[in-house]
Amino acid sequence: MTQVSTAELANWLNSTLDITRFKDYCPNGLQVEGKPYIGKLVTGVTASLALIDAAIARQADAILVHHGWFWKNENPCIVGTRKTRIERVLSHQLNLLGYHLPLDAHPEFGNNAQLARQLGIEVLRDANGLAQTCGPDGLVWLGELPAPVSLETFGLTVCNNLHRKPLIVGDLQRKVRRIAWCTGGAQGFIDSAVAAQADLYISGEASEQTFHSAQENNIAFMAAGHHASERYGAKALGEEIARQFGIEVEFIDMDNPI
Repeated sequence: MTQVSTAELANWLNSTLDITRFKDYCPNGLQVEGKPYIGKLVTGVTASLALIDAAIARQADAILVHHGWFWKNENPCIVGTRKTRIERVLSHQLNLLGYHLPLDAHPEFGNNAQLARQLGIEVLRDANGLAQTCGPDGLVWLGELPAPVSLETFGLTVCNNLHRKPLIVGDLQRKVRRIAWCTGGAQGFIDSAVAAQADLYISGEASEQTFHSAQENNIAFMAAGHHASERYGAKALGEEIARQFGIEVEFIDMDNPI
């Protein structure tokens, strides 16, 4: 079986995802050290107990996720379900790798880049070919649909491609073409989408005030699901790891309706 050292894979990921660029809410990189070599890697969205158990059942050596552990403002005590998760990972010598904002923003494997591919959005690019972005750390991406479509029609595209009915705010017959988006819990960046003159802003979640922001700024809004909008980055990154290192990689989608 082909293997890669845990240190080599972690270093490659840290460099590829440019983790030092971000001031994040959690540590990015190797969060829990396990076996020194990795022959099988499981990727997923969140390091939940269900994903951990699925990785153990598949005899994986490591798990790579978008939502890892040790978030700021979390209770740091290792009790309850936190203890159960950590104990399960340590007892099976699993490596846990987590990448949050760096995986959202990566130009090829990131959640924003992958969501554009899923939804048929053409990413707007600058003279150097880089994606046009706005908002904090350039986390909000900008793009266009090939042609204007009604908000209702594009909502059906989102539903069919992400397998989740989105929450839509706006006139369903309104034509949209210029899109701004940021996956996950980025509904608070709607003002950046307004400033970028987008017809529609897409995120994973919505807050009570998102409705009013959209209405008062004359911008359509879609909440496509936090999990649904972020299942593609970890999968794409895992596929690249398999190409780079020749190890076995499996994406496991532990569905989440939120």
